[in-house]
Amino acid sequence: MSVKDLFEEVSSVSYPGRGIVAGCSEDGKYAVAAYWTMGRSAGSRNRIFVTDSENGSEVVRTKAFDETLIAGDPSLIIYAAVRELDSKTIVTNGDQTDTIYEGLKKGLTFEQSLRSRKYEHDGPNWTPRISSLLDITGGKLNYTLSILKSDDGNADCTLRQTFDYEAPFAGEGRYIHTYEGDGNPLPSFKGEPVKVSIKGNIDEFTDKLWTSLNEDNKVSLFVRYIDIATGSYEEKILNKNK
Repeated sequence: MSVKDLFEEVSSVSYPGRGIVAGCSEDGKYAVAAYWTMGRSAGSRNRIFVTDSENGSEVVRTKAFDETLIAGDPSLIIYAAVRELDSKTIVTNGDQTDTIYEGLKKGLTFEQSLRSRKYEHDGPNWTPRISSLLDITGGKLNYTLSILKSDDGNADCTLRQTFDYEAPFAGEGRYIHTYEGDGNPLPSFKGEPVKVSIKGNIDEFTDKLWTSLNEDNKVSLFVRYIDIATGSYEEKILNKNK
């Protein structure tokens, strides 16, 4: 599989939906995690990323920018997107972040934890649940991506796909997103996560990724660079709503 330019890949689609990138920095020192939200409706665009602390660890959450605009089921747009557990960082596009976190605490694997979940209940789109786990145990990076989706819109059939990446190359990562592009209903992501280049320090990477996202549809972006040797990290959060 050839390595594609992440920024070109993102900018080539007006509506990839929510997206996750996991990989290793160019210098090999950092595990790189990125997650963004996008929206076409007023409700989906009415979001920001915020941080708080829980059990001594930081949690990144989605939050309604204007509480008066919340309508329908808020669980699909309001959730913990990022959690930490020991040397592991969980990043997902929904409340399955909590499912994975609780499963890992009970001794389940990432894949086993997600067995209890399926795609989002937002027919006819049946938006996929995409999830990632970055593990720097022992000073070595391994990461895993997952997608739970319907079988070509068949609400009775859930496809569960997990992709493990052990000892990834420096400067490379994988990119997965919810939709192939715009449409009605929205077509789910197909195939393996895309192999992409990871370029620049956290400031450069964040700025280029934010610029690459469609200006009309982008909502929020989270990026974290995790020191593989120490577990310390630096992160950036950008919100279109201010």
